[in-house]
Amino acid sequence: MPFEWRLVVRHSKIAHLMSDDLDLLCINTIRTLSMDAVQKANSGHPGTPMALAPVMYTLWQNHLRYDPADPLWPNRDRFVLSAGHASMMLYSTLFLAGVREVDHKGQLTGAPAVSLDDIKAFRQLDSKCPGHPEYGRTTGVEATTGPLGQGCGMSVGMAIAALWKAKHFNRPGLPLFDYRVFAICSDGDTMEGVSSEAASIAGHLRLPNLCWIYDNNHITIEGNTTLAFDEDVEARFKAYGWNVIQAPDANDCAATDRALSNAEATKDRPTLIMVRSHIGYGAPHKQDTKEAHGEALGVDEVRGAKRNYGWPEDATFLVPDGVPQHFADGVGKRGHELREKWESLAKNYRTAEPELAASLDLMRGHELSKDWDVKIETFAADDKGIATRDSGGKVLNEIAANVSWLMGGAADLTPSTKTDIKGAGDFETGQYDGRNFHFGIREHAMGAIVNGMTLSDLRGYGSTFLIFSDYMKAAIRLSALMDIPSLWIFTHDSIGLGEDGPTHQPIEQLIGLRAIPGLIVLRPCDANEVAEAWRIMAQLTNRPAALVLSRQKLPTLDRTKYASAKGVARGAYVLSDATGGTPQVILIATGSEVQLCLKAQDALAKEGLRVRVVSIPSWELFDAQDEAYRDSVLPPGLTARVSVEASASLGWERYTGLTGACIGMHSFGASAPGEDVYRKFGITADAVAQAARGQIARKKAP
Repeated sequence: MPFEWRLVVRHSKIAHLMSDDLDLLCINTIRTLSMDAVQKANSGHPGTPMALAPVMYTLWQNHLRYDPADPLWPNRDRFVLSAGHASMMLYSTLFLAGVREVDHKGQLTGAPAVSLDDIKAFRQLDSKCPGHPEYGRTTGVEATTGPLGQGCGMSVGMAIAALWKAKHFNRPGLPLFDYRVFAICSDGDTMEGVSSEAASIAGHLRLPNLCWIYDNNHITIEGNTTLAFDEDVEARFKAYGWNVIQAPDANDCAATDRALSNAEATKDRPTLIMVRSHIGYGAPHKQDTKEAHGEALGVDEVRGAKRNYGWPEDATFLVPDGVPQHFADGVGKRGHELREKWESLAKNYRTAEPELAASLDLMRGHELSKDWDVKIETFAADDKGIATRDSGGKVLNEIAANVSWLMGGAADLTPSTKTDIKGAGDFETGQYDGRNFHFGIREHAMGAIVNGMTLSDLRGYGSTFLIFSDYMKAAIRLSALMDIPSLWIFTHDSIGLGEDGPTHQPIEQLIGLRAIPGLIVLRPCDANEVAEAWRIMAQLTNRPAALVLSRQKLPTLDRTKYASAKGVARGAYVLSDATGGTPQVILIATGSEVQLCLKAQDALAKEGLRVRVVSIPSWELFDAQDEAYRDSVLPPGLTARVSVEASASLGWERYTGLTGACIGMHSFGASAPGEDVYRKFGITADAVAQAARGQIARKKAP
């Protein structure tokens, strides 16, 4: 018998628990592992894991349809810890439940998702137990959470995806998908606007497979929530159309069990379970504000908490024999039986519905059929042209015809962003088979919901004006952090939108998006570059993309005169080279400003000057090319360069060098017709030509 276990057995209270209350022993193991990990790291949040361990245990042990031996089972219930600061509660549960690790190829490795050594390395470099849950790092973490409210929004997207998959794939006698989504949220989550938006749309859609468990502990970083938050949350959620259940004591597992059963039996709306907890020891009289500040309890308080639980005070990272087995007999056994039953169903489904099964395989594998892009048209040259938002809408529909799981919508702006899928129906209350989403004027929630859909294997997209990408920044950043291929479509991309003025004209948004690691930003210059941008985005499997489109018409370039738009795949390409010899100056632009460079090139050619025009729709894709290709487009020895973009010029020095010229915006915009605004701020073909002359003259100067 191991020494630590002998220590436990000698402790009369634990021995009593072993024989009389194995459930409580499991709960206290979650608590003490969480306390010990936080104490060892001297960093983290111990109070919520201590207070909510009974709720977490009851959910996983009695209700969650989840097989630890196959944690990517397609019909598993999803659990999202929106209160990501309570991460140790999740890691302890994953460890005790015996969840197995899945590698980045989706294959089981046989190793535990979280080991005891991983828990001991909580918040340490390269640990599987980082400070907040990270999707892709730790098997069993369904979404990266931490920014409060984002997990709530993603859980709504997951619930939407589950209902859509049920409508799209289920057949009579073959109910392939009927999984549920549970999320634990905190006072902080419910204060954030994103959760309010997400709750509002979930209530509107009456999502019956969604349950939030609200940890109503009345504590935030500054102290009691009454400092800034005293609304009636129950009344608010009832007004949203939710089923609301009160669970007055987090320690009352029977009450929590009944509340979860009530949620599962509710088939016409989402459910909020309001659990009253007391942060700290898990005892009704104790509050501990150290939780809110992310501090360890301290050695003496840890000992006191363990004493309160009837736990050996000097034992650390103690896992009594019988605890993992009890989890195995509960969530493990139930999940295994449900998964085996589902796999038998899936086998029959594959025989009865081979085409749908093949489609499902593609969707789950993030693959595309061989003919997915055959309908994408090549746009004819047209000097009058078409707004790239319009060509973007056409290409979206051409792809959607062959990719049935491509779906999304706009924040009340579909007529402007042109992102509706023709004939695909609306996803609305009781109509869960539509592919067009009306997110309402809820950009914050739209971003999080799209991420939840994408985490559920759909190709989700959200669209709005580029200026409002600021409202979505947390969700866009999380899509990049999670390495998931969410699609962000932004229109009204510059001062060219005109009369709406500086409040709607984006200036700093492009460089802000480009600064997000892992995000591909594409700003095409014409309809054919739009088509190529969509080809790139549709094939992404592990990174998100932002497509930035114009409101105003842009000429569709004559590709018999200029280079093929297929150069978009490399991020930048020589669109039009100098005639008559080596270029004297390079003009570099994106989007609507490319045409200004071409006009300037023509004017300068009449003066005998040799000009190269480079279209660079994606910095990220260009920077990923090999040095030889980059140097072929922007030769290092040719330092006479001009960049042109109707946006903040910050960052363009990487391509122009310190001696090059950067034409762009250095202030906010103005309200006037677009062409007048361009003239006011000196972003014209004449200005580009003049800057090019200056660059050539500088090079000639002794």
